[in-house]
Amino acid sequence: MTTTSPGDLLRPRVALGSARLPTHPAPEEWRDLAPEILRQRLVIEGVPARPVDDEQIRRYLSALSREVDMVQLLEPVTHRSDLYGWAGWIHWETSGAHFYAWEQPRLFFSVDVYTCKAFSVDTAVAFTRDFFAAGTIVAKSF
Repeated sequence: MTTTSPGDLLRPRVALGSARLPTHPAPEEWRDLAPEILRQRLVIEGVPARPVDDEQIRRYLSALSREVDMVQLLEPVTHRSDLYGWAGWIHWETSGAHFYAWEQPRLFFSVDVYTCKAFSVDTAVAFTRDFFAAGTIVAKSF
């Protein structure tokens, strides 16, 4: 009979012998598990002209909804962490978007868009650049 102490439940188990832990596929091994479901993702990052606050985040997320033709279900929600800065989220009928803004260690923002409806990446990036007067901006769509 094997007994388990409460501390054992918190410790990671190590595979011994021929037993192998499950592995995650490398990025080049990625495969679409649901090709019949449209999913579009976009990450936009940049350096805003000025620090970003909660009011700007709410205005941005609502305006982004209109720019990329998404149906907004709720008003944007924001939160400020003393350690990490501002965060915001908006819920769309076809998923949503997250926004993050830092002042330290540098002025910086990051937007994550995930939808089940196609949208224009160029429109989203140009709108974001203009909204925050970002001199530097990068984007990756997948």
